[in-house]
Amino acid sequence: MAKTFLDPRRAYRMEPASVQGEARFQVVVEETDLWVVADQDLRREVEALVRTLRGQLKAHIALRPEFLTSLVPVAVRPGAAEIVRRMAEAAEVCGVGPMAAVAGTMAELVAKAFEGRTPNILVENGGDCFLCSTRERLVGLLPDPEAGVSVGLRFAPEEFPLSLCASSGRIGHSLSFGHGDLVVVRSPSGALADAAATALSNRLKSSRDLEQVVDSAKRLEAVGVQGVFAQCGGKLAVWGRMELAALGG
Repeated sequence: MAKTFLDPRRAYRMEPASVQGEARFQVVVEETDLWVVADQDLRREVEALVRTLRGQLKAHIALRPEFLTSLVPVAVRPGAAEIVRRMAEAAEVCGVGPMAAVAGTMAELVAKAFEGRTPNILVENGGDCFLCSTRERLVGLLPDPEAGVSVGLRFAPEEFPLSLCASSGRIGHSLSFGHGDLVVVRSPSGALADAAATALSNRLKSSRDLEQVVDSAKRLEAVGVQGVFAQCGGKLAVWGRMELAALGG
């Protein structure tokens, strides 16, 4: 059986190089654990927003418990909170349960809420990111925690904002039916990137499935998937707007 890596300290957050003038801070509210890089320290405001968003989600789940547990899409009423609607819509497109989109949705709603005050704001939520930036960024990939970060994705300023969401059959707590090292999806939508990463990761059971994963990602291009990185069994596949870059020498 493959090892599952769990890192409650999230040591990977300490690896990126600091940029002068940027604040870095962590916001933890119950199960939500955000790492934020911004032009100013907004931890109190971010925490307040996260509490509000979580409250809206928990209120919906109290009325519709299946929203929390379902592994297939769940319809919601038009008047549901934005976080609920976004999760449900992305899940419907990708054929997964709505909670598969929660981390990416939360990251986007937080980043977009403060983009007007801090044009540079990067929100990472357990490997799912939403990025607003005025400068080039390198985003590290972690398919093997024991080996550290050696490869990443390079993005020019004009490509932002964007979301990068990851799913793995070996790393972290999230449910996955696949056995791949890592699947990362790029999209303008945090909800879609997160749901698609889960759906594609579920298909990745061996390196023989890499071509199928890429083909499945291409079929989602019309709804907003812009690229995918997938690694399994020592092999990798990349499609779309994903420029690889070597990191750490």
